[in-house]
Amino acid sequence: MGDRAERVADALAGVAWDAVRSEFDAVDIALSRFRTDSELTALNRLAGTYQVVRVSRRLRTALATVDRAGRLTGGRFDARVLATLERIGEHGAPLDLPEAPPAVTAAAADPRFPVIAPGAPLDMGGVGKGLALRWAAAAATPALPDDAGIMIEAGGDVVAAGVPPGPGWLVGIEDPVTDQGPDAPPIAVAALHGGSIATSSVRVRNWIGPDGAPVHHLVDPGTGEPARTGLVAVTVAGTDPAWSEVWSKALFLAGRGAIGDEARSRGLAAWWVDDAGRLGMTPEARIRSVWVAENRLG
Repeated sequence: MGDRAERVADALAGVAWDAVRSEFDAVDIALSRFRTDSELTALNRLAGTYQVVRVSRRLRTALATVDRAGRLTGGRFDARVLATLERIGEHGAPLDLPEAPPAVTAAAADPRFPVIAPGAPLDMGGVGKGLALRWAAAAATPALPDDAGIMIEAGGDVVAAGVPPGPGWLVGIEDPVTDQGPDAPPIAVAALHGGSIATSSVRVRNWIGPDGAPVHHLVDPGTGEPARTGLVAVTVAGTDPAWSEVWSKALFLAGRGAIGDEARSRGLAAWWVDDAGRLGMTPEARIRSVWVAENRLG
């Protein structure tokens, strides 16, 4: 009986993992700016033409999400930063082809989802990752036994669904100012019983730009330059991974002086580290934390 139950559990886990991989593959072809054959790249090649094109459900949802995110954050979240990323050296698929292919293949296009080509090329970035996590969890959960749960990680962001372990999934929040390798201790540990945790940080995606100056991928739409806000990382826990991504970036752009008041006023569970290495958090984040580097609180 035990062996049979174990075999069944392994089979169900395999089905769930296949669903996760399938969803990530589908999101990649829909939303990646690094693929020459993605829907997003094809749509970006039409930027400025304002043509009406039909797209897939995934791309239509992503477009609606970034539009709403821009409005809710007062423009601090803005997907129209691709030109800046290209200028400072983070290159995606080329957009200056002599002939732009259709924005979506006939097989993927859905007549219910016509959109207008944007005025400027878009970078789905973290929102695309968050949507992939959302859809992957939704696709995998039906395959799980009633008493099982799942946690999926992608590029440092996580989503959890189903029944968690007793104490919840324990998620370490990376210390962005120490360089102790992959085994470095976290700056805090959060218990995740469901929903998501997402981080916006300049620790990894930073490089030397074409002009010799250090740059990173978190662009301030107001200046068109990498943001210098006195913060190096912001983590947000919420119900949905795409929106946790949105608020982690919006709070990063709020800056060291404003992040605490805004995060508290919005009721967000947020942790942040400034460029002096000091850790801050909201009451909601403190409640979720099972361990904190108390000596770093500032």
